[in-house]
Amino acid sequence: MNIRKVPLPQGINEGMPPLEVTEKPVSFFEFWPAWAMYAPVMVQCLGLSIKYRSIGLPLISNPKIPLSGMVGESKADILDQPKKEVRSFLCEYVTFTTKENLTAIESSKTLLKQYFDEGLTLPAVAKPDLGCRGVGVRLIEHEQELIDYIELFPTNARFLLQEKSKYQAEAGIFYIRYPGEKKGKITSITLKYTPWVIGDGVKTLKELILADPRASLLSHIYLPRHKENHNKVIPEGEAVRIAFAGSHSGGSIFRDGNRYITEALTQSLDTFFDGMPEFYFGRLDVKFKHIDELMDGKNFQILEINGASSEATHIWDSKTKFPDAIKALLFQYRTLFEIGHLNRKAGYKTPSLLSLYRAWREEKNWVIDYPSMD
Repeated sequence: MNIRKVPLPQGINEGMPPLEVTEKPVSFFEFWPAWAMYAPVMVQCLGLSIKYRSIGLPLISNPKIPLSGMVGESKADILDQPKKEVRSFLCEYVTFTTKENLTAIESSKTLLKQYFDEGLTLPAVAKPDLGCRGVGVRLIEHEQELIDYIELFPTNARFLLQEKSKYQAEAGIFYIRYPGEKKGKITSITLKYTPWVIGDGVKTLKELILADPRASLLSHIYLPRHKENHNKVIPEGEAVRIAFAGSHSGGSIFRDGNRYITEALTQSLDTFFDGMPEFYFGRLDVKFKHIDELMDGKNFQILEINGASSEATHIWDSKTKFPDAIKALLFQYRTLFEIGHLNRKAGYKTPSLLSLYRAWREEKNWVIDYPSMD
């Protein structure tokens, strides 16, 4: 496969390795519906449920998180779990619940006071407390953007206002630690590149997106976010970021970063999870200063901690072969059953599938009302 390395524009993806690009902008399965991608997983889960005599074991893989983070988990409740001595790993935040008796302006002033009282500063990132895949995530650079966000956010729902990381580079790091063991293992690193286009002084932003080999295939994702600038001619050499949230479904470019897994980084995560008891399986979304420093286990901030339903997202690298992607998913769910089995032996009870269904329904009902993502 012919691979070329694309230099990163100044001010975008700073600290990341050069972006590797091939003649194939997306893989043939990269944007399949979940049911198609997970069909082999469901078959395996049926077999494992017979072997272990329970289909609900993955739901106790992280016993301190409701349903182990399979669906319907609160981002804030999970981020609240780490002990004081390891909270320096986190990108800090406050939470706010919208109310019927408060206008968006009143809500914004109340929230910003709480936010600033914690010593946090703008810009910040607003994200729903309940939800996944970057839905409802927006960059907040000033008060009016927060007011606009609150006006669009459903009533009586909670969201986080999280200080924007001081770093630009982003990765998803998958971590597994079996119950009773003192050390864990990083099984996947995904490098998340913010997509961009470069102006030529002639084409409009819309034309640049439609002319890009990859962006043109995902124009239905990018163009609605930039309606007001469709006809703006971008100056020659100027880089324009066309997505913000580090979400694959939101248009970010994912690359396999497994070659950057190191013992030093693993030890740093071991230290963090020593301060978050009984978390055994999931993916951390992190920002970091430079790839070399991430490999040294230094200068990174944790944005989110995702549980049982999280993926080893390196499989969405367009260079990943389909059998390898399926192999990674099967490994994940086999591990979930193994960890759940050990936790059941330790006395944890599996929740009912009805509770799983209710949590799924609740999350789905909220998600349809969230603002669009940046």
